[in-house]
Amino acid sequence: MYLLIKRFFDIIFSLLAMIILAPFMIPIMILLRFTGEGEVFYKQPRIGYKNQVFLIWKFATMLKNSPNMGTGEITLRHDPRVTPMGGFLRMSKINELPQLINIFKGDMSFVGPRPLMKVSFDKYIPQVQAVIYNNRPGLTGIGSAIFRDEELLVSKSSLPSAEYYDKILIPSKGKLELWYQGHVSFITDFKILVLTAFSVVKPDNNLAAKFFPSIPKFEL
Repeated sequence: MYLLIKRFFDIIFSLLAMIILAPFMIPIMILLRFTGEGEVFYKQPRIGYKNQVFLIWKFATMLKNSPNMGTGEITLRHDPRVTPMGGFLRMSKINELPQLINIFKGDMSFVGPRPLMKVSFDKYIPQVQAVIYNNRPGLTGIGSAIFRDEELLVSKSSLPSAEYYDKILIPSKGKLELWYQGHVSFITDFKILVLTAFSVVKPDNNLAAKFFPSIPKFEL
C-alpha cells in the first residue's frame, strides 16, 4: 500500500512541479543551448527499481566525454570537466530538476536511494545490492541529504579520490541505505525532504541527528 500511495503522489506532484517550474527551467534550457557545448540534457544509464537499468535525465553540466576523462565517474570540486554554467547548476542542485520527468514516468520517486551507475553499484556489498532498490530510486534520499556536498568531501580528503570513494563513501552510503530500508515510511520520507531543503540553504546543520537519532554515525 505504501508503494502504491507513494506512486500516486509522485505522479501528481511531479506533474505540478513541471508546470510550476517551466518558466524557470525554459530559460536554463535556452542558456545551456547557447553555452558550453550546446547540450541541454544529459542522459545516462543508472540502476533503478528492482535493479533494472533506466536513463536518468539531468541538465548538462559537464563536457560530453567526461566519463572517459580525468577521475571518471568521480566529480571533484572545481573539476575542469564541469562547464562554467554547469558549476552553478551542480552546486544549487538545479541540474537534477529534469528528473521530474523520470518521476512522472515511474523510473524514480521524490524520495528513495539515489540511482547509481553500474560501476558504483557494483562496489556495494551484496547485502546492499539485494535490497537497495526495492524502492524506486529518489530525486533525494538519506544518502543525498547526509552527503550533500560529496564533491567537496572527495576533494578535501587526504586519500586519492578513487580510494576515498571506494573505501569511505561507498560503505557509508551502503549503511545509510540499509538503514532507510529498515525505516521506510511516509514520515521518514517527509523528514528526508525537509532535511534536503535545509541542506541546500544551510549545509552545515545538525538536523539529521535530530530527525534520525538511529542513523549510522560516520568519520569522514
